[in-house]
Amino acid sequence: MSEPRTTVPGPAVAGPAAVTPTSVTGDLPDGLLEAFTGYEDALARNDLAALDAYFAPGESTLRGDATGLLVGHDAISGFRGARSGTLARGIRSLHVRVIDPRHAVIVSVNTPDAGGAGLVTQLWVQGDTDSWRVEVAQVAAPPAAVNPTVWRLVGTPLVPAATDTGPLAGETVAVKDLFDLAGFTVGAGNPAYLGEATPATVTAPAVAALLGAGASVRGVAQTDEFAYSIAGDNEHYGTPPNVRVPGGLPGGSSSGPAAAVALGQASIGLATDTAGSIRVPASYQGLWGLRSTHDAVDRTGLLPLAPTFDTVGWLTRTPAVLRAAAAASLDPARQVALVPTAAPTAAPEDALTNPPARFAVSTALVFAADDDVQAAFVTGLDRLIRAGLLPEPDLVDVGDLAEALRIFRAIQTAEAWRCNGDWVTAHPGALGAAVASRFEIASRTDPAAEAEARVAMAAARARLDAVLDGRILLLPSASSTAPSRHANAATIDATRTATLTMTSLAGIGGYPALSVPLFEVHGKPVGLCLVGPRYSDLALVDVGAELAAGG
Repeated sequence: MSEPRTTVPGPAVAGPAAVTPTSVTGDLPDGLLEAFTGYEDALARNDLAALDAYFAPGESTLRGDATGLLVGHDAISGFRGARSGTLARGIRSLHVRVIDPRHAVIVSVNTPDAGGAGLVTQLWVQGDTDSWRVEVAQVAAPPAAVNPTVWRLVGTPLVPAATDTGPLAGETVAVKDLFDLAGFTVGAGNPAYLGEATPATVTAPAVAALLGAGASVRGVAQTDEFAYSIAGDNEHYGTPPNVRVPGGLPGGSSSGPAAAVALGQASIGLATDTAGSIRVPASYQGLWGLRSTHDAVDRTGLLPLAPTFDTVGWLTRTPAVLRAAAAASLDPARQVALVPTAAPTAAPEDALTNPPARFAVSTALVFAADDDVQAAFVTGLDRLIRAGLLPEPDLVDVGDLAEALRIFRAIQTAEAWRCNGDWVTAHPGALGAAVASRFEIASRTDPAAEAEARVAMAAARARLDAVLDGRILLLPSASSTAPSRHANAATIDATRTATLTMTSLAGIGGYPALSVPLFEVHGKPVGLCLVGPRYSDLALVDVGAELAAGG
């Protein structure tokens, strides 16, 4: 059949062309095809009010696509409001299956002007006012070869493995756009920086370790600008999808590697964590994420943000792949072994080299999270304890969290400006608003304040070491589930501050921290964070895997 066009975008256009069904079963109800063509017209004009009216009100309305499922009219409306632009497309075929006089399924194949073909399945319901509305919709858009919000460069592979054998043979890596790859440039999430960059001559050791273990590099994944964010948005390249929370932020700054792993486009995300940039996206997207012990992984060839806190780490869908990636990258001689919680107690002669895992909880850290996350954390720990997977944690006082965050920020901002301030100064207007604001604050750092903060940090680290005394600190990985990507700036900033209050302790202590995808709040993932003694990286993964397997 011919392909009637919906109206082109703009207020002064003719009505939509009538669509002739390719096939119909049952008696075609009055008004159904008119409602369908009206919906397509509203979609072409991005008429949000009309589109809202075409979807059934209430919490039972569903809309699904490749990024996930939206439940309820409000969630669907919010997603649509955050989407930009219009969609001009034709209808190649239209199949109507009438269920009864007030219910019908329409399956349509559309042809977007941008190319390709999409498939839409809708359940239309006639309400009490005789108007037809969509109650259920499943959308299959034409697949994109590369999603530019996730990837900057992709190959098949981009960089081959150094060996066909090894513990990571067959695994694929999404490399955060901060690491050197020989022959390629680093973009740091900013087009102006990318435009001036020169190709690296040597691959960063953190990448080379994975290649040497048999993994290949799938591509270079996007990052928040200069890694100076934990939200996961980027004003230049867009916001990667969150497959677990459609319409939610993906978390950052390792947003691209996390999304690539969650989408199944890579099995390992090679990332960085300064203030939570692995733990937060892992929590928001239901992934495994490990921030390594500070200085445990060589940071040569990594664009720095704040070297006192910068660490290398990994995001994966399974603990086995995470452990293999970490083991390929860490010096085994420096690792501290911990007995998994359900294993037999170590023999006395092994006590110093193989101590049993002990756990701690800080009520102040838990209360830094929102009420829903607090409830999920408390309920989840209780479940693990009752299952015999976790001993009753000790309650500990980790000190003044506001003071710890002040110390962290004083040093982070000073180093961020020292590392990147010259470039920022030379490129006014090149940064997105949120990151530009952080660098503007960093530009006013007082050297005396930085020096004082370093003294205070040394004391805070010593206190944390004494209080934790080798225990694994348990806390939520983030202060909330993934915020909506169209939340206002004040909400995002408040969430950021609350989360940094929780995540900055690992930076101050130089500790490894693991996010385990164990908890949920209303179907949205929340990670359980395990902060362990320095160089207990692999032990944390083993303990986390045991908790996940039993929980």
